[in-house]
Amino acid sequence: MARMHLCSPWVTRVSELEAMFKYDNGIKIIYDDEDKQEVKMLVDNPAKAAALAELLPQEYVFGNVTLRVTIIPSNKLGFGIPHFKSQADLFESAFVGNKALSFTKTLDGVFEHPLTYVVFRNEVVQYWNDDLGDIYGQCSTLFQELAKNIFGDTLGVCYCTDKSIPTYTMTIPCESINKNSINILGC
Repeated sequence: MARMHLCSPWVTRVSELEAMFKYDNGIKIIYDDEDKQEVKMLVDNPAKAAALAELLPQEYVFGNVTLRVTIIPSNKLGFGIPHFKSQADLFESAFVGNKALSFTKTLDGVFEHPLTYVVFRNEVVQYWNDDLGDIYGQCSTLFQELAKNIFGDTLGVCYCTDKSIPTYTMTIPCESINKNSINILGC
């Protein structure tokens, strides 16, 4: 019989940060003490650090507990002056060197407000006690869901998952945005 392991929501958020940036060798996440409720992110690239400082909230509030996020650039001199032309540029700077990001695309939206699609790589995750409910599909929205939790709702930004192979999951196409055309069914 499997044991259930429960942890507080702020520890879950730290685990989500670690999962989102696990492919990025330039980011080290330090969470020493659960009682301090502070996570530090050591970032090797000042431009990446500036982008993450702009994207990530400095605090996550869980009832009466606040988890603080501190981003520390490796040069210890600060972020410099960030020059991000668009939301897509901001996400691409934050995820440079991270295999989780597939691509970004900005399109004209409603009433001339641009829509930025941040498309993450498809990653299939199989847990040891999984029920294989997605046995016929290879669609995992792991990074998409992590981005929604970590970055929160941002006006004009849609988090999506790239498709690796054309599959269908429970009769709904598991597709997202193609670099050349738009197919928003999986977003």
